[in-house]
Formats: sequence, C-alpha cells, structure tokens
Amino acid sequence: MPQRPHDRSGASADAPSSGSSRRRAALSGAPAKVHAHTSEDGVVEVRRSPRRRRTVTAYREHGRTVVLIPAAFSPAEERRWVDQMVAKLRRQEERRRRSLGGDEQLLERAATLSAAHLGGGPLPVSVRWVDNQNRRWGSCTPADGTIRLSRRLQGMPEYVVDYVLVHELAHLVEPGHGPAFWELVGRYPLAERALGFLEGVELGAARPGGAQLPD
Repeated sequence: MPQRPHDRSGASADAPSSGSSRRRAALSGAPAKVHAHTSEDGVVEVRRSPRRRRTVTAYREHGRTVVLIPAAFSPAEERRWVDQMVAKLRRQEERRRRSLGGDEQLLERAATLSAAHLGGGPLPVSVRWVDNQNRRWGSCTPADGTIRLSRRLQGMPEYVVDYVLVHELAHLVEPGHGPAFWELVGRYPLAERALGFLEGVELGAARPGGAQLPD
C-alpha cells in the first residue's frame, strides 16, 4: 500500500509583533534553519523560517515534536514559544485521552465501528487498554473475543485509534492477514491515512525492535 504523507496533529498561534520579528527583510531568500531545543517533552526540533512573520506552529511528526517559528525570533523568544507550544500540544493530547475514555467506552466504540463498517457482525467480548504492548498497537484473541489496545495510542488522533480497533475487529472474522482480512479493514474510510500515520510514528522511533503495526 503506498504511504501517504504523514498526518500532522498540532497547534498554531500568532506571536505579537516585536522589534526582533520585524528584522527580516534581509532574510527573505534564506532557507529554513533547523536545530534542537530541549523542553519538558525532551528534544524538540525547531525550524526557523524566513517566510514566517508571526505564526508559530507545533506538531508531532514521525514520533518527534516539531516547532516552526519565524527566523527573526531572538533566543529568548524561541525558548518562550517552544515551551508554550509544547505545553499546548500536551493539553490537546490530554483532551484526546479523556475523550477516548476507559475500557467500557472502548467496548462501546468497537460496537459502533463494527456496525458502521463491518455490518455489525464482529462484536468483541471485551476491549481494554494495556501497558505491556510496546511492539504492537493492538492485538486480538479470536478464540475468546478479546481485544487489547496499547496505551501508547492515547493522545493520537481518534481516527487512528478507530483504525486499530477496526483492524482488530476484522481479526474476529479473519484471523490471518489474507485478502479477505484486508478487504474488511479497507471498509474503514480512513484506513490508509491512519496506517500512514502509524508508519510515520514507527519510522520516527527508528530503534531496533521498534513498534509494529497492529497484528
């Protein structure tokens, strides 16, 4: 399946005009500069762009945090805005975690997705968050109808969580990964987009034994 451009889920804000942000005329033709900044979330990739005037944008990309700022920002402005935007990202992700709810809400979500995309046939006995799946996003045991989702999915866009749920629901019908299985998964309209998102996260991790796609 061809990989789509990585999905970004982030935040933007406009910085107030300042003396430093007006010092940009000589930079208009310069390329963006990239360097690392340390924040509470760890290392952040900061990209300075001469084409930006006031807008600051932050997002997660390939498992890392990226902040885009105007090239004319002073070091003090950079530190302040990076910390502010990383905190804003964290708040957004926490809201997503709360919206996904606990195991009971996951079971209800799975039933809704099954009815919407799989004809309501596959219904799990239980769906729960687990902390011990560091190499998989989700898993399913068709024999007892149980589905488990890695807690690492919390904070990701909801359509990605829904894709993993549909993937595991399809295993209740087709235990293997043959054509019939992928036909079921493909009924979820955002399957390719979500798969590209997860592939990007795994690519960004870039470590031996990194996370695997749903099994």
